Amino acid sequence: MGLTVAEKLIAAHLVDGEMQKGQEISIRIDQTLTQDATGTMAYLEFEATGMDRVQTELSVCYVDHNLVQSDFKNADDHRFLQSVARRYGLYFSPPGNGISHQIHLERFGLPGKTLLGSDSHTPTGGGLGMLAIGAGGLDVAMAMAGRPFSLIMPKIYGVRLVGRLRPWVSARDVLLEVLRRISVKGGVGYIMEYFGPGVAELSVTDRATITNFGAELGATTSVFPSDAVTRAFLESQGRADGWQELTADEDAEYDEVMEIDLSTLEPLIACPSSPDNVVPVREVAGRPVHQVLVGSCSNSSLRDLTVVAKALEGRAVHPDVSFEINPGSRQVLENLIDQGNMMPLVQAGARIHQAGCLGCIGMGQAPATGTISLRTFPRNFPGRSGTKNDQVYLCSPEVAVASAITGKITDPRDLGAYPAFTLPDRYLPGDERIEPPLPADEARKIEIVRGPNIAPFPEFDELPDRWEGTVLLKLEDNITTDHIMPAGAKILPLRSNIPAISEYVFSQIDAEFAAKAKQAGNVMIVGGENYGQGSSREHAALAPRYLGVRVKLAKSFARIHKANLINFGIVPLTFAEPADYERITAGGRVVIADLRQAVASGGRELTVEIDGQPIPVLLDVSDRHRQILLAGGLLNWAKKN
Repeated sequence: MGLTVAEKLIAAHLVDGEMQKGQEISIRIDQTLTQDATGTMAYLEFEATGMDRVQTELSVCYVDHNLVQSDFKNADDHRFLQSVARRYGLYFSPPGNGISHQIHLERFGLPGKTLLGSDSHTPTGGGLGMLAIGAGGLDVAMAMAGRPFSLIMPKIYGVRLVGRLRPWVSARDVLLEVLRRISVKGGVGYIMEYFGPGVAELSVTDRATITNFGAELGATTSVFPSDAVTRAFLESQGRADGWQELTADEDAEYDEVMEIDLSTLEPLIACPSSPDNVVPVREVAGRPVHQVLVGSCSNSSLRDLTVVAKALEGRAVHPDVSFEINPGSRQVLENLIDQGNMMPLVQAGARIHQAGCLGCIGMGQAPATGTISLRTFPRNFPGRSGTKNDQVYLCSPEVAVASAITGKITDPRDLGAYPAFTLPDRYLPGDERIEPPLPADEARKIEIVRGPNIAPFPEFDELPDRWEGTVLLKLEDNITTDHIMPAGAKILPLRSNIPAISEYVFSQIDAEFAAKAKQAGNVMIVGGENYGQGSSREHAALAPRYLGVRVKLAKSFARIHKANLINFGIVPLTFAEPADYERITAGGRVVIADLRQAVASGGRELTVEIDGQPIPVLLDVSDRHRQILLAGGLLNWAKKN
């Protein structure tokens, strides 16, 4: 039997285990990326390994999240990151240079390579034929230290594309259609692989939009083949020498298959407050809009902004709308200007921001109270925008610009003929501000710059023999990492200070959670399905562990969050009988009599006693994970090994 693209990538990098679905494997990592919101902690963790230099083929440190410098914290962290990159042999992309995923696609990504990133939208690289996986910062730190990355061998979900997108329908609508069909939980345990004749009709940036937004399916990653379209993109970037063909074998088999006829798709939109709450735009057309944002790592390419600029020629933004543009990279900005497509944006009334994530991570751009905000972003979780009870819709650049013009949600097909445009055969590189790694002898002379906001990495104890604690929260399905550890301009600057940021754990749900956790001492959290979906932020595990959370019991966990829990010594248990969820109430007293023995024994089943009631639970982790839990976390385990 032949291999899929994903299986070929895994096979070429396999260092431990066998490619049997559901079994743990370890793969070699060629490249890593970090962004500043997760990177500060990742580099503190890397320093703790004692390594003198990164061991990967290429590692890049990006600053793209914490761009608002309202006080010293972000600026201090940026200096720290720059000095770390110089000291340990990384490329460094400074603030204002652009979004990690867009830049990595343009300047560093290569087909056939593995990429591990401390951001859940790292699968963007799959648009180039990479195996690009999002992970917690500690996993990325270990990869930079030369350790392989371990994961459960995923199943492969084949998405067969046929036909060609019609005018005013774009790649964004492809993934909205996938989300509509299988939901934010539908990709859990899978790699999404796109194949079929329709693939050739999509550019690399189209493909990257799909693989980026595919993170919202809960999938391990998403991948496209590397073909003539990939080669043309790399040629336009001046990097054709890195191209290699990578396609699935003719007799490759997929575990699941869906087919999408691109020619039948229409403009779609995700309504508040989940990326899978998808309907055709025409079903919600006419609702008044007061903010429209184009950008983020999903839709800030030159193609996307050119479409918007061309659609605005001879038109103006509606006076009730704040229409804002977040370019994806300096390259996008330079080429937009070079091609004469900046002026239509400015003349139409668009607000042009620096290249970066900005409103997607709650770093400014919060909408007004009680108003609708349309965004080409990947997430619309409640309150993520920075406004309580927000009404955020997710859409394509085409829907965004049409709605900005009319002041209401609009099917872009109502604008008339689709604008004609061409993209350059050779892009201005826009990489002038990216610092290459220093030679090792020069790097060793660099002193790390540490501001007062950078606190030492906390030390954690080993797993105890017996554990007693309190159920401090009982939560519903689809709890996101934004619920656990909020983002935004107030909290993000504290990412390198665990004592400070821990004060905000679950603050959107219970403002007194941190104080209650400190008083309780030992804490268990109970959750529903897909607990921990969304961002890769390891702080959603690290900060709770700092507050005494040692056990989480849920119906199911999102992949990255479960890995992060294990990395910081929090035991991730699932209900043996989901109906037992109803038997638990907040405030219950928990006893796990032989916790350490149960973890060490390798058994899958154990019993948790809550208020005297025995509840059967499951511990679905690998033998390696058990050793990490026993040690109290991955860093403790790595030091011992």
